[in-house]
Amino acid sequence: MTATLLIARDELRLMMRNRVAVIAFVLLVLLTLVAVASSWSHQRAIAELRARHAQAADATFDAQPDRHPHRVVHYGTFIFRPLGPLAAFDPGVDGFTGNSMFLEGHRQNTANFGDVRQSSLLVRFGQLTPAFVLQVVAPLLLIFLGYGALARETERGTLRLLMLQGVGRRQVVSGKLLALAGVAVLAGLPAMIGFALIAGQPGALILPMLAIAIGYFAYLALWVVGILLVSTLVRRSRDALLALVALWAVVVVLLPRVAPDVASAAVPLQNRLQTDIAIARDLRQMGDSHNPDDPHFAQFKQSVLDRYGVTRVEDLPVNYKGILGMEGERLTSSLFDRYAGESYAAQARQNALVEVAALASPAIAIRSLSMSAAGTDFAGHRRFLEQAEAYRFDLVQRLNKLQADDVSYADDTAKDADADRRKRVAADNWTAMPDFVFRPPAGADLARGALPGLAIILAWLAVAASLLAMAARRLGVR
Repeated sequence: MTATLLIARDELRLMMRNRVAVIAFVLLVLLTLVAVASSWSHQRAIAELRARHAQAADATFDAQPDRHPHRVVHYGTFIFRPLGPLAAFDPGVDGFTGNSMFLEGHRQNTANFGDVRQSSLLVRFGQLTPAFVLQVVAPLLLIFLGYGALARETERGTLRLLMLQGVGRRQVVSGKLLALAGVAVLAGLPAMIGFALIAGQPGALILPMLAIAIGYFAYLALWVVGILLVSTLVRRSRDALLALVALWAVVVVLLPRVAPDVASAAVPLQNRLQTDIAIARDLRQMGDSHNPDDPHFAQFKQSVLDRYGVTRVEDLPVNYKGILGMEGERLTSSLFDRYAGESYAAQARQNALVEVAALASPAIAIRSLSMSAAGTDFAGHRRFLEQAEAYRFDLVQRLNKLQADDVSYADDTAKDADADRRKRVAADNWTAMPDFVFRPPAGADLARGALPGLAIILAWLAVAASLLAMAARRLGVR
């Protein structure tokens, strides 16, 4: 057996003699298994609940009686955001952004019912998921197991004895590195097994799964190398422990929570009330469909009359009120898209600033990688919002066209007692409306979104490994 393997075996044997370390390792494994089971159960319950509510919303919409199409425009419907299998591993921003939306004409509503808003404040620190355990808890365990791996040898003077027996510095460092890396693999293995079970469900994609697996193993490898680097640079084990715990607190706890606040302060974002006021202001400037003297809609009315070759709206072959509704919805939707685009751009700049902070915190990089590959990041939420708005606009315009084609202008403007009945259209028109179907991204797109985070982690790992190699050359010189 080589000297490297002997040193690794002795280091593992020393760890096993430490009852606190063994108990901590067992607790980490149990915590990971609990996280896998609870996260999987929670996500399955959420998926079933959303599917059930979505079916109920569709059934309620289809069950409407004969009525005027514009009433259905305001009646609206609910849609729910579905989650992929990998959301059980890392739910990402889903608990904060909301998971359902009410769609109606003339308005663009926000997502509602985020889990965090309905749960304990403890949820804001971090949900118990496999991703959270690997990102936060596993590095802390590795610190307590490996902080004295090399500092202890220097402090006790055993390092020089090893070197006098012909053991090289590189062999000593390699043996310690191999031992701690084996512990890291064992610590991450339960989460990866749970990840494989979670991802083995219908709809799971191989490329995002590989990106997550590689990213987390690289992240744990970075902590292994970093722990040994600090243990090499200091003389006493106590100093190594204090330095590593402080490093963990800054990198894993402090920076990931400060960076978003700094980004929010640097790039202000309008709230919902400010956006609604701005849209209402712009709508008044664009035109008022209820004002017959409004320049825009007066010009629009004339263009419709010219298109059909008539001089009065009563002579049109279609219901002018339905055509007017389609134009009004087009104008409001253009404003919705413009303000949504500005909001998305501001949030993208905020996220870019947070990504810059990932250069100082690998924990931010692994979270970005994990959420991107799982499809639970801001891009995934934006994808849902954009598809919801496209569906809302199409549904409203279908109903407006139904009013234009199936309700006569004479009946629509009549005031007699029987007018309300004549304005109604058959109830089977509601069942003919398409249901909302979320289109998930391709696996290649999810994996591509994870590449920046993976690149940062690998770069950190390369730098740490280079520094460890340089520090190993001076090991025992002091």
